[in-house]
Amino acid sequence: MIVRITSGITGLDELTSSGDDLGLSLGGIPENTVTLLYGPGGVGKSIFCYGFTYHGLTQDEPCLYLTTDLGIRDIYQNMADMGFEIDGYLKNEMLRVVDAAEGDAEFEESNVYQSSSVKNPTDIMVKISRGVNSISENNSRFRSVIDSVTAIIESNDEMLIVRVLKTYILRVKEAGGTAVITYTEGSADPRTETLIKSMADNIVKLDGETIIIEAMKGMGKKEASYHITKDGIIINK
Repeated sequence: MIVRITSGITGLDELTSSGDDLGLSLGGIPENTVTLLYGPGGVGKSIFCYGFTYHGLTQDEPCLYLTTDLGIRDIYQNMADMGFEIDGYLKNEMLRVVDAAEGDAEFEESNVYQSSSVKNPTDIMVKISRGVNSISENNSRFRSVIDSVTAIIESNDEMLIVRVLKTYILRVKEAGGTAVITYTEGSADPRTETLIKSMADNIVKLDGETIIIEAMKGMGKKEASYHITKDGIIINK
C-alpha cells in the first residue's frame, strides 16, 4: 500500500484517490517521493508550493523551502495574502528558508534563514544539506520545496545542475522527506528537460486551465480543470 500525505491543494487529494468502495486508497502525494511541477510561467506553480508548504506545517511536518525567484519578503506577503500566517512556524523553526533569489540584509543568517545565490549551486546545496540534517534529526516526515529550479539552470551549466538535483533528491529521500520542485517549461535544452523529468517520481503539469498528472507512483494519468483564487489553487471535480 502506498502511503500518501495530504497535499494542501483543494481537490488534488480527491483527484489522486482511486475511489475504492472501502475508502482504503486515500489520495494525496506519495510519501518520500519527488514531484516535478512544471508548465509555463504564471500558471500557479508557486501558489501550489505555498499550499503544499503551509498545509504540511499545520500537520506538524516541517518544511525546507528554497526560493530562487522571489525573496523571503515577497513569499511572506504572498502567503499572508492567502491567509497563511507563517510567523509562528519561523519562530519555532518548523519552516526554514534558503533564499537564493536576492537575499535580505534585514534578515540575519540563522537556523531558519540562509541567503545564497542562484549563481552558486554548491553553496545552495551546502545550506540545503545543513537544513535537511537539522530537520530530519527530530522529524521522520518533512516537506521540501525548490521554487524554482529554472533560475538555477539559467545561471549555470545545465549538466552541473542536473547533478546537483540528483544530489538534492537523494539527500531528501534518504532523510524521509517529500519534495516538490517547480520548473518553467521550455527554459532548458530539451535533453536537460528530459533528464529532469526522469529524476522525478511524480510529474504534474499546470497550463493555466488544466492540471495533468502525467505520472504518479501507484496511479495512471489523470487530469482536471482548475482555477486560482485568493485562497489558492482549486481543482474542479
